[in-house]
Amino acid sequence: MDFTGKSVLVTGSSSGIGAAIAQEFAGRGAKVAIHYRGNAQGAETVAATLREKGAECSLYQADVSDSAQAAELVKQVQSDLGGLDILVNNAGTTRDTLLLSMSDEQWDAVINTNLRSVYAVSRAALRGMIRKRWGRIISITSVVGLTGQAGQANYAASKAGIIGFTKSLAREVASRNITVNAVAPGFVPSALTNVLTEEQKAGIISNTPMGRMGTPDEVAWAVAFLAAERSGFITGQVLTVDGGLVMM
Repeated sequence: MDFTGKSVLVTGSSSGIGAAIAQEFAGRGAKVAIHYRGNAQGAETVAATLREKGAECSLYQADVSDSAQAAELVKQVQSDLGGLDILVNNAGTTRDTLLLSMSDEQWDAVINTNLRSVYAVSRAALRGMIRKRWGRIISITSVVGLTGQAGQANYAASKAGIIGFTKSLAREVASRNITVNAVAPGFVPSALTNVLTEEQKAGIISNTPMGRMGTPDEVAWAVAFLAAERSGFITGQVLTVDGGLVMM
């Protein structure tokens, strides 16, 4: 779990789980690229926290659902940090509503941010990993991608898509010593769960065997575990960090 000398890009790392992942890697010696689309202030705050602790980090703004911007982001990270060893696809959004009320914009916004970005950034990062014959790609999916959720057809579809993408890419690049995995958090306090009512939160907790929500740090630790050198024989897997909510 020592990442000294490794370069890490965490998309959507200006707050929440993404920020915790960036902090986890920085605390273990990695050079970290903090990415944001619109939350510049949050990204600056995360970077300041890491630098106060002596970590090396850089800030990058991009719409990672756009292939050209995703490619330029990866190019800049590789140039600034001396390569890209570990990619964490974390950028995400929600536009919750029942399907009969869902607009094309609500569908496209979620699919593009959550799923298309994983394709675009992973594709851009792969060439350098293949040349090195070493790499880790870890994408943040969700238990909703495994179970579905009323009012979240777009979100569930995007997260289920990440699982299929992960397993397919893992097969493509395993011979190059690159692992591709996903982490599926249960319910963790974040901007995406803040829209839930207290009654909804209580219902989730009552259905979770551990009897509580998770924390961003618990998700971040799971990501770091999958990125570690000694996790090199783990690929194509979905690691649920959900307090037992979903047992497959």
